[in-house]
Amino acid sequence: MLLILRAIIVVVYSILVSVLGCLWCLTSPRNPRHVATFAHLFGKLSHLFGIQLEMRRPEGIEQVGNAIYIANHQNNYDMVTAANMVQAPTVTVGKKSLAWIPFFGQLYWLTGNLLIDRENKSKAHNSINQVVEQLKDGHVSFWMFPEGTRSRGRGLLPFKTGAFHAALAAGVPIIPIVVSNTHGKINLNRLKNGLVIIEMLPPIDTTPFQEQSARKLTSHCREIMQQKFDELNAEVERREAERVK
Repeated sequence: MLLILRAIIVVVYSILVSVLGCLWCLTSPRNPRHVATFAHLFGKLSHLFGIQLEMRRPEGIEQVGNAIYIANHQNNYDMVTAANMVQAPTVTVGKKSLAWIPFFGQLYWLTGNLLIDRENKSKAHNSINQVVEQLKDGHVSFWMFPEGTRSRGRGLLPFKTGAFHAALAAGVPIIPIVVSNTHGKINLNRLKNGLVIIEMLPPIDTTPFQEQSARKLTSHCREIMQQKFDELNAEVERREAERVK
């Protein structure tokens, strides 16, 4: 019963946010500041799902300027967990098929997100060039999932190098965001679904990697995120065990 009730609320809420959001965005279409606004609205659904969300940001992160944010990509619940960490003006890079999702897809495009045709390597490459040019202009940051797909409980998957090539070409820092494990954690028929920690790590300066390679930068960032992912999971497990006692 709880699952059905939650499903109804999620559908109604999502349609309302998407439709009203599209109308609002028509006043200033493709404005990147809209992305954070609607990401945070969808992030409010974490309360409905019974998730205790704890968010951590490094001090002074607002003064960093434009950057590439990279986050681990676990499942569809990223929309109500990681979405809360989007900072304006930041846009995401998503696959072209997102545009065909009724209501949400139109909002996704109107808010200024970048759609990539991953099946067409030439178009995908041109899209990365767009990322670089916009980063150089200094007016927007980008959010990417370097795993390229949802991990679905397989841990942190290997990273693709696109985000790291773009960061090096634009000369901007990379800011990792790590979400503790949500795979198998959320039961929509259960009132409370425990603690999820999201931590934004300090910016990683890409300058030292200019003389090396995007692959080395990729490997460096993945190691940092893997270590933090393990730390957060251990902390969540410990705190939830203490709460049961």
